[in-house]
Amino acid sequence: MISLLAYFVVTFIVSWGFFFAASMTEQAGPRGLLFLLGTFTPGFTALAFTGRASGQSGVAALLRRLVDWQVAGRWYLFAVGYMAAVKMTVALVHRAVMGEWPRFGAEPLYLMLAATATSTLLGGQAGEEIGWRGYALPRLASRFGLAGGSVLLGVLWAAWHLPLFFIPGVDKYGQSFVLYAIQVTAISVAMAWLFANTRGSLLLVMLMHAAVNNTKDLVPSAEPNATNPWAPSHSLVAWLTAAVLTLVAVCFLFRMRKSPRLAREVVSP
Repeated sequence: MISLLAYFVVTFIVSWGFFFAASMTEQAGPRGLLFLLGTFTPGFTALAFTGRASGQSGVAALLRRLVDWQVAGRWYLFAVGYMAAVKMTVALVHRAVMGEWPRFGAEPLYLMLAATATSTLLGGQAGEEIGWRGYALPRLASRFGLAGGSVLLGVLWAAWHLPLFFIPGVDKYGQSFVLYAIQVTAISVAMAWLFANTRGSLLLVMLMHAAVNNTKDLVPSAEPNATNPWAPSHSLVAWLTAAVLTLVAVCFLFRMRKSPRLAREVVSP
């Protein structure tokens, strides 16, 4: 556990350093590069720690998970459609409770799907997922079980994003961090469920990560003109999204606890 704690400490310090440097940079090119380096830090750090502990063979085994595509087709549908299904459920609940539909995003679904495919291959998802699910989750699961590990990782994953809520120009700026942490923790549980059921495929969790980022605005939940990350959100859609995500996460947690086999699928030997 000492090495895992060191992993999180190094990852947070380095990533937050890049984010802080980006916030102080006005030129778009360098600013974007610094944000990208911060995003890739969890993966780079995981590779460094893996190499130190297990050598080149350990690094190669971790990287092979990036191209582990031979899983059942239903898990691809789960990865791509999870957040979209949550958002459509939120829209239906909003209609039933408020008597009107919420505002839908203007971007066509096919563009969201194209962006998901592109960012899975070229975005920062690999940089994050090599670290979060590839390195950290198996070690947390070996100590706390898959259910407990997925929740703890979700809290840490949300906390890693914290500086982005204070940097003007970033889409998270001023939004409710507490509500975001609830949502991200619930998403972490769902991603752990996917990871375990695909025998630790990083490709599938990268795909789900990209799909969450690119389909979350199917029914937008950000609060316009928000400026205080510590304040509760005034967006009903955001709270409904958190509620649906949490409800489904609880179901996954129950099933994880009932199936020790799933933990064995992700725990490193």
